[in-house]
Amino acid sequence: MSEKQRQFLTGAEVVVQACIDAGATQMYGYPITPGTEVLTGWINRVDKLEDKMYLQTEDEIAAGFAICGAVMGGKKAFTATAGPGTVLMQDAMSMADGMRLPFVAIIIQRGGPSSGTVIYSQQEVNLAIHGGNGEGMRIVYSPSNLEEMYELTRLTFNNAWKYRFPSVLLSDGFLMKTRQPVELNFEIENVEPTALVSSESQKNIRNIYSFEEELRLELENQEKDFNKMAEEVTRFESFKADDCDELIIAHGIVAGAVKEAMVELENQGKKVGLFRPVTLSPFPKDELNKLASKVKKFFIVESSMGQLRDLVKQNLDSKISIEIDGLYRPAVGIESEEIIKAINKQ
Repeated sequence: MSEKQRQFLTGAEVVVQACIDAGATQMYGYPITPGTEVLTGWINRVDKLEDKMYLQTEDEIAAGFAICGAVMGGKKAFTATAGPGTVLMQDAMSMADGMRLPFVAIIIQRGGPSSGTVIYSQQEVNLAIHGGNGEGMRIVYSPSNLEEMYELTRLTFNNAWKYRFPSVLLSDGFLMKTRQPVELNFEIENVEPTALVSSESQKNIRNIYSFEEELRLELENQEKDFNKMAEEVTRFESFKADDCDELIIAHGIVAGAVKEAMVELENQGKKVGLFRPVTLSPFPKDELNKLASKVKKFFIVESSMGQLRDLVKQNLDSKISIEIDGLYRPAVGIESEEIIKAINKQ
């Protein structure tokens, strides 16, 4: 979008616009709440465009492997799914992990286990990062508002193709169904796709290793690439975190509720700050540890039983000892009043 426009859009409409602006040409998917509007929105926007297409596959397994095939042919393809669909797609995503494919997935979390609830959750963090039989070397973005959702969707495509790691925009049904005024004026240059396999090159992208030592060496090389990429890709938001006693850690839409709560908490005389990882993978561990050395306590707020907490602990320097408390509300939206009450209850 070249002109600065203020539009009244839902999160799903923002994502579809971002995919179009990112230069995506193909979508493969299967309808599943709360991500169906991405599929139907894409269909409505591109149905009569000759350079773009869609295919509703028989299930998420087929959609995932269709993405793998399309990107190997040099097509900027993507999918959108949620919950049980994310589970089914792990087979294809695991293959994309091993083959270093620019697999792009829009994942809109829903509560589990099994089909669970169909609208909201933050319970797919582990699945987005570590799903499959690998080491979790994926790029995972967690947007907090609609304008950021647009920007991060664009970056999800760009970094998938630039660094050749599967990339995920991890959101939720509340944010996807929110409708609000937005200005989608971002100067982002697209990374162009290139064919990984063609009739001319007949390149074989290896996915099976006969010897354990071969696989170990491959993973070590991937880790080097991932860590180097992390220096450029890792993002976070630090809000009033340099001069606080208690650091609240949250991601996605929950971080918005934390900011609202902070206003009242400050009025009560409490010194609180917010640390929000924008990339859940690679995790902004350097900034986390820097802040950990300055504050007395971490307070984690999430719509999960501790998936963000576990990420924090995994990335915390073993030499740092800090108290960690939190508000854990699996599959339930969290309002600012609940956060204020939980902080004051300590």
